Amino acid sequence: MTELADRYNEVKDRIAKAAIRSGRSPESVYLIAVTKYAEPEDIRELIELGHRDFGENRVQQLAQRAGVIDEWFQRIKTLPRTSSDASQVDVDDPVRWHMIGHLQRNKARKIADCTRLIHSVDSLRLAEELQTVANKLDQVLDVLIQVNVSGEDSKFGLPIAALGAIAEQIDTMINVRVRGLMTMAPLTENPEDSRVHFARCKEIFDDLVKIGVGEKHFNLLSMGMSNDFEVAIEEGANLVRVGSAIFGTHDPDQDLEHAVDAAHQS
Repeated sequence: MTELADRYNEVKDRIAKAAIRSGRSPESVYLIAVTKYAEPEDIRELIELGHRDFGENRVQQLAQRAGVIDEWFQRIKTLPRTSSDASQVDVDDPVRWHMIGHLQRNKARKIADCTRLIHSVDSLRLAEELQTVANKLDQVLDVLIQVNVSGEDSKFGLPIAALGAIAEQIDTMINVRVRGLMTMAPLTENPEDSRVHFARCKEIFDDLVKIGVGEKHFNLLSMGMSNDFEVAIEEGANLVRVGSAIFGTHDPDQDLEHAVDAAHQS
């Protein structure tokens, strides 16, 4: 087993234990493997291990990685069924890409057709742009509303006071479906410092459920990263965004040509 596989399995074990501590089943919490520090071969290895949910912070990087992995899936469909890991990949179970970083309105169309869930809708204007894009694509886009629970000026996200009204406005859109909330806690060395922010976001989430936002589709709460995902799960998160705890912190070459070449080496 590789070091990457060891780290991945350790994260899954920690998620499972945190879910159990919160009175839920491990299967109720979904791991988004954040590929910011991943090489293409690392992503392929996780896919071979059965993982399917991946997240990216940047639009260009998400579109590039989604294209590379899609091309790899198309090629392995032609491979004979041997004992190699690649030939055993279930190509009928596609990768689900999550946009987890700040999304500018003028870049929305670049990732709309390759993203399963957009975690970072932080304004009504962005939601309106996504609605326009979704109409043209004739599809429904699932989104989370990012809320700035900590009130930090450096954080994106809607202020708590504006959240309810804007959530209800977005909920009226035909092709944008509000699935829940996302938040980021302040950076800190002590994960326990994040608990109060996650607990507050869960309270807000529950309040929106009570007033009927999103109807039965409003069921996703994205909180927690590599340094605090266990605390986030204990406070109610069912989506966690984990990157460096799985892939390490080496920032790979972001050039598309490099990524495509690496994908062809499989």
